[in-house]
Amino acid sequence: MTVTTDYRLAQLDALEAEAVHVFREVAAEFERPGLLFSGGKDSIVLLRLAEKAFAPAPIPFPAVHVDTGHNFPEVLDFRDRRVAELGMRLVVGSVQAAIDSGRVAEPAGRWPSRNRLQTTALLDTIAEHRFDAVFGGARRDEDKARAKERILSFRDEFGQWDPKNQRPELWNLFNTRIRTGEHIRAFPLSNWTELDIWQYIAREGLEIPSIYFAHTRRVFERDGMLIAENPFVARTDDEPVFETTVRFRTVGDMTCTGAVDSVAADVEAIVREVAAARTTERGATRADDRASEAAMEDRKREGYF
Repeated sequence: MTVTTDYRLAQLDALEAEAVHVFREVAAEFERPGLLFSGGKDSIVLLRLAEKAFAPAPIPFPAVHVDTGHNFPEVLDFRDRRVAELGMRLVVGSVQAAIDSGRVAEPAGRWPSRNRLQTTALLDTIAEHRFDAVFGGARRDEDKARAKERILSFRDEFGQWDPKNQRPELWNLFNTRIRTGEHIRAFPLSNWTELDIWQYIAREGLEIPSIYFAHTRRVFERDGMLIAENPFVARTDDEPVFETTVRFRTVGDMTCTGAVDSVAADVEAIVREVAAARTTERGATRADDRASEAAMEDRKREGYF
């Protein structure tokens, strides 16, 4: 009798195994890692993978969040509760503090987003806490600039990224050497898609902020996007507020993150909706990425996530 053994992993199992490997490799090679955790769906999955990588021990590094001061309250509440449940230390970098100190200037104009200002606050936080590696939840399917980035992305002493100066990662073997002042951004979710994220959330039964589910919200339309009514964006006379049923595909600064019309009220419905989508989450709902064809790459070169 011939016995055939199939050692191939299912899609989510393979992605999970790769991410766990990245977590363990970085923890073994670097002295002071930190994990970027905003309370958004990608960082929620990132946190679960970190739990699995080091269980039954606690996650051996702090959670880090760069707060613009314009974040959705539902997401910040979830962030604080989840970090407390895990007993992690939370390090918060403040964009408002950077503005108050004169390090950066408050943006003005039609899209007064503080997203770009996060770069300065992030680099200040990395320097203050001497992080030599920072885990992030970026995925290659989000944006063409992120598609260029390696799983371990080298940043120079100024926190800058050079897409032409990247290290090969054949067979997931990583070059982790850095000099004093340099650091690495580690992206365990690089090869995941938005659909993979939601299918993993469904499989693991992960709790997520209510803002991801369909709900009634007061919004106004600007440049084809539905923006939640908020005190940080001044509306014009031709931008009336109205109530409708929406949800958010991605969560960022309230001033530049658009909602989408949706009746998806549970994770299974979101999985079906994402599977049928024909636009990327950032391309459809992030105004800051519409500034130019290279908007994300320009920010990343300066030190953005």
